[in-house]
Amino acid sequence: MAGQAAVRESIQGQPFNDVLNELHAHTFSGSPGESDPFTLSELEREYIAYALGLYYQCDHCLQYHGRVVERVRKKIDAPKWEWQDEILKVVLFLRTSRANVSPMEWDGWIDAWRRFAIRMHHHHEGLSCNIAYAVGIARADEHLMDIAFESLGSTYQDNATLLGVIRDIDRVVVFMKAATSKNRTDPIVRRQLKTRGVHV
Repeated sequence: MAGQAAVRESIQGQPFNDVLNELHAHTFSGSPGESDPFTLSELEREYIAYALGLYYQCDHCLQYHGRVVERVRKKIDAPKWEWQDEILKVVLFLRTSRANVSPMEWDGWIDAWRRFAIRMHHHHEGLSCNIAYAVGIARADEHLMDIAFESLGSTYQDNATLLGVIRDIDRVVVFMKAATSKNRTDPIVRRQLKTRGVHV
């Protein structure tokens, strides 16, 4: 059966992939009558997903979410902006962790980060902090989450809006961490199984 299958079989199995596809819908497009309402726009959620794809070095995620960002930007006629370059800079900033630098370096990092975030804020309000909060959740970095939360609290002063933003960010992180792991490791698993004559 494996040799004659026209469609590549999933390593995880179709029922698992169906759940993953449903989770994708709840995270990005919504399932009518089932999904909670979104607070962040589709574009903002896709920017965060793209940033996490960069952070986790997942080419599949970068290509997929990069195409979606371009499609949404075109649909809403967004102003010209080198968004890929700017999100790359955000991710480079966020590679720094409080645990890996001295207190003086950390203070310098916070100052440089805030200046950068303010500059980026002029292109897309709150985006750098949304991404910082997402990366903080993804690596369980309480220091980064605290810094980002302070900025989120200033940007979204209504508590219901703040909660909605955090829910949207958290959902993207939960989905992307699973997706980046799956997309990066599937080729390895396929190669390993192939040595045993198992083709999926």
